[in-house]
Amino acid sequence: MVDATQVGLQYLQLAHHIRRTVDDQLAADGVSLSRLKLLQAIDRLEPVNQARLAEELAQAPRSITQALESLQRDHLIRRHPSPTDARSNLVTLTPAGRTTLTTALATGNTALHNLFTHLSHPQLTALRSALTTLESALLQS
Repeated sequence: MVDATQVGLQYLQLAHHIRRTVDDQLAADGVSLSRLKLLQAIDRLEPVNQARLAEELAQAPRSITQALESLQRDHLIRRHPSPTDARSNLVTLTPAGRTTLTTALATGNTALHNLFTHLSHPQLTALRSALTTLESALLQS
């Protein structure tokens, strides 16, 4: 008999290893998975203020500020005062930020593709169905 707790623990361990594998691949591009998520959010929402980014990524505003300072030092983003709110900065990607985002997305997608091609189409379909069921259960709780 399959034990739900053991499957859950196996899932958590595997998710950790997958994340580390993708992070390792992204490191070659000078990006981490968390940095990639931030670049994606900026790309999707720009121009965006820092408070909105913190909300979007469910992170503390100070954490976002520190991450943005790092991206700005690397010339991947530009921060400038909001024309409508003097207390707020707007964040946009620089051309280097867009290039980094494009490269990192391709690297991350390749890493995931290479891993998940070990599953057959029926296995991928079953996994997607199981993940969707778990996601729905989490959203309802």
